[in-house]
Amino acid sequence: MKKLLLASVLAASSVFTVTACTSVNATTDTTPTTKMQKQHKAGMKKGEMRGPLSKLDLTAAQQTQIKAIMEAKHSNNKADRTKHQAERAQMDQQMQTLTNASTLNSAAVNRLADQQAAKTKQRFIERVQTQHAIAQVLTAEQRAKLAQMKEDRKGDDEGRRGPEHREQRGDRAQQGM
Repeated sequence: MKKLLLASVLAASSVFTVTACTSVNATTDTTPTTKMQKQHKAGMKKGEMRGPLSKLDLTAAQQTQIKAIMEAKHSNNKADRTKHQAERAQMDQQMQTLTNASTLNSAAVNRLADQQAAKTKQRFIERVQTQHAIAQVLTAEQRAKLAQMKEDRKGDDEGRRGPEHREQRGDRAQQGM
């Protein structure tokens, strides 16, 4: 019983720690620091399509519609940012209280986990809705091309993250490269 309780506590605290760290980085790092972020912001300021959408030969009307969808999403996120920051701070405080308690309140941990899961679910739903709205602007051929680009990228990611890549990376480290 003690092992099960300890494992549950460790798992919950790991999840909360990762979530808290991710949340803090997402909210506090607002300035573009990497070259990619700077290029992204510069491209958006110039009004250019970036990423996979830029390779779809979009018409001017399609570009306008997609930009409107993205700006609406961005303005909604911006308006809710302070509310989300307050909720995140409250959740972090509750987690800290649970962590520092002499005994673990499993019911409170479950409630907190459910709250976090609901927020994750909502973000997922919003992302799929945005992607769906953008897909409705595209032609069938453009959707097929976008799907193919996503598949190609998945293949590239697997190659870089697979065990063979780790072995190659280890070989290079041993050779002093």
